[in-house]
Amino acid sequence: MAGGSGGTPKPPRQTSQRAQAPIKHGAAALRRAARAAGQQIGRVVANARATSRRLREAPAPGGPFQPGFWRSPIRGPWLTSVFGLVLLAGIPVLFVTGALSYAAYNPGLGPLNDQTPDKGLLGFYLFHWPTHPYWLYRLTQGVHVTLGVVLVPVLLAKLWSVIPRLFAWPPVRNPANALERLTLVLLVGGVIFEFVTGIFNIQLYYIFPGSFYRLHLYGAWVFIAAFIVHVTLKAGPMWRALRSRSFVTELRTDLAHTRPEPADADQDGLSLVPAAPAAPTISRRGAVGMVGAGSLALLAVTAGQSIGGRLRVTALLAPHGRNPGSGPNGFQINKTAAAVGISASDVGPDWRLEVAGHATMLTFTRAELLTLPQHSAALPIACVEGWSTPDQHWSGLRLADLAAMAGLPDAGTVLVESVQPPGPYTSVMLRGNQIRDPRSLLALRVNGADLSLDHGYPARIIVPANPGVNNTKWVRRLTFRT
Repeated sequence: MAGGSGGTPKPPRQTSQRAQAPIKHGAAALRRAARAAGQQIGRVVANARATSRRLREAPAPGGPFQPGFWRSPIRGPWLTSVFGLVLLAGIPVLFVTGALSYAAYNPGLGPLNDQTPDKGLLGFYLFHWPTHPYWLYRLTQGVHVTLGVVLVPVLLAKLWSVIPRLFAWPPVRNPANALERLTLVLLVGGVIFEFVTGIFNIQLYYIFPGSFYRLHLYGAWVFIAAFIVHVTLKAGPMWRALRSRSFVTELRTDLAHTRPEPADADQDGLSLVPAAPAAPTISRRGAVGMVGAGSLALLAVTAGQSIGGRLRVTALLAPHGRNPGSGPNGFQINKTAAAVGISASDVGPDWRLEVAGHATMLTFTRAELLTLPQHSAALPIACVEGWSTPDQHWSGLRLADLAAMAGLPDAGTVLVESVQPPGPYTSVMLRGNQIRDPRSLLALRVNGADLSLDHGYPARIIVPANPGVNNTKWVRRLTFRT
């Protein structure tokens, strides 16, 4: 027949088969990989089971791994749960106040304020730190440090009460037990690390292999994650143990009538109650009383550094050797001018304050600053170590007025730089809300007298609710930014 399209189309079967061939080969490769992965996982599981079986069959090492090693008749689920309940109430408060302490540094403003720039998701809760109430940081950090010290006897008692579990043999019995053991290692290691580094920081004893802030923050997250898992696993047994005995009855039971708790093995066959208890040398009442007395004693020798006033003399655990004497400048300091390398020439007659802003650079002598309108504010100084001062009466120039002079009355931040040699927090950033608070000052005088050199002469920052280290001393430049 004439006409048509001029040819007969070729069948598409061969082309379709060529296109599907790579897909079939890829699927086959995936199946082979999946089989290999499954076999490898099977071998790992088999090896783990064999190892677990050998551990169960192996005799326990001597000493603390032997069931008869731990013989205290007062050790048991009830006493452990009493100490655990106190920690369950206190540790969340410690974590929250510690997180607030970190937020108070305004780490979102950049690396000058943030010693943990690689925190990632761990900074999800950060917000603009407020300036109201002005005593906020003094309260949160005082509670954080004081409570942390007060809980030390409770923590030690809790670790003592469960120490047989740390030496349980075999160390791993099943997957659930392995998870519990892992969280226990992280929990015990984390809590010891957090408490030890925190107490060293209170004493200004920095022997850490890095920044205290970074180590303490990351350690806190590791610890709190293990704490949450541990509480989830142990909440039920803890409540059952607490209901098994009357607290009032235990407080009335003397040494002569102290008896071991009934054996109460968990799902893995482990019990805190000794199989062969020794004669009691202290009652549960005595143990609880001793721990409580220790906590009260630590409260008495710690709280004064946060409360201040006459109670400061009782703060035996507060850092010493930094008393600036009497007079208008006679209140607590952290580091002296000599300790940070400030020389007389740095703050002498040649000192100048530079104020930078929108296409503006102003320079002032101290005498010129004193001729400008002066304002006053009654504010404390509160430091991360937990100590704080009563309200001091500061006078100087409002940061808001200096921002306006620099051409940025609505400045979003200000970079504060010190004459102090370079180091952590020698330069910090302040937020717009801190600049605009009328109590935020570039202070020149305190309690009616010029600042002393140790308190930041010739000029220092004082901002409500600001951590002490961010109230920069010996200021040389303010750079306001939008």
